[in-house]
Amino acid sequence: MKKNELEYELEDIILVLSKIDSKDRIFDLFLDLMTEKEMLEFSRRLEVAKMLDDSISYSRIEKKTWMSSTTIAKVSKALNSDNFGYKHAINILSGNS
Repeated sequence: MKKNELEYELEDIILVLSKIDSKDRIFDLFLDLMTEKEMLEFSRRLEVAKMLDDSISYSRIEKKTWMSSTTIAKVSKALNSDNFGYKHAINILSGNS
């Protein structure tokens, strides 16, 4: 699916997330939208991105996050793409937003 098509499909959820004013409400929405496994996958991918950004090796990331090398490679590719989604998230978490 092309980026603009995916963005169209996700338009409502993106709008909702941009309007939610508390972490508790976002968490409640995630509880309704995703399984526990999906939420953990979501969270671990961001953790992988942070670790990659800190130049931590794939093997250490695998051991700490239980993510496969294939998933780590996908996150690495996204982290180094022109999209900057992970970079922006990492900047927010580090207080540099």
